[in-house]
Amino acid sequence: MSSKKATGQSDNSKAGVSRRGFIRGIGVGGSAVGSGILEAVAEGAPASSGVAGPGAVPITLQVNGKPVKLSLEPRVTLLDALRDHLNMTGTKRACDRGTCGACTVIMAGKVVYACSILAIDAQGKPIETIEGLSTETTLHPVQAAFVNNDGLQCGFCTPGFVMAVKGFLDKHPNPSYEQVKKGLGGNICRCGAYVGIRRAALEAAKMMKGAKHA
Repeated sequence: MSSKKATGQSDNSKAGVSRRGFIRGIGVGGSAVGSGILEAVAEGAPASSGVAGPGAVPITLQVNGKPVKLSLEPRVTLLDALRDHLNMTGTKRACDRGTCGACTVIMAGKVVYACSILAIDAQGKPIETIEGLSTETTLHPVQAAFVNNDGLQCGFCTPGFVMAVKGFLDKHPNPSYEQVKKGLGGNICRCGAYVGIRRAALEAAKMMKGAKHA
C-alpha cells in the first residue's frame, strides 16, 4: 500500500488544496465579494430627497351641518380627516379595510365606510357623524334605543352601528326584524350583541315615527 493511501490524502494534495480548504475559501471569497458589492451600492446611492408626491391642498368638508376648512394631502381618507384633523374620534378605526363598519358615517344620505373614501372626494357632500346626532341634553332616538336595549358590550363598534341604524331607518322607517338584520349586515360586532342592536333598531323606528307625528 502506498504512503498516500495509508495517510488518506487525496489527489488534491498535489496542488496543495484539500476539499475542506477549498470550501472554506469559497465562503470567505463569497463574503468578500458580497460586502464589496454592498459597499459599492451604498457609495453610489443618491442621498434621500425626502417624501415625494403631491403636498397638502385646501379642501372644505360639510360635517354635521357646518363647513370645515382643512389642508390635507390628497391621499388622506375621510376617516383620518375626521379623527386626526377634526378630533371627531367617535368614528372608529378597526379593520381599515372597509369590512367591519366601525368607521360608518352618513354621506349625502348614504351609509358609507369613512376609511374607504378620500377626504378630497367628500367635498360638497353633507357628512353626518356620531358627534352630530345628540345635543348636550338629549340623545338621538337611535342612541336612546341602544341604551334601552343594551345594544352594546365593549362599545367600540357602537358608533358605527348607531350611524348604520340611523341611515337605514331614514330609508326604511317601518322595518321588520328580518329587514333590520339584513340592513345592518355591513357592520360587525365582535362581542356578539346583535340581538340587542336589532331590537334597538326596531324601537328607534317607533320612537322616530312617534316624534314625526308629535
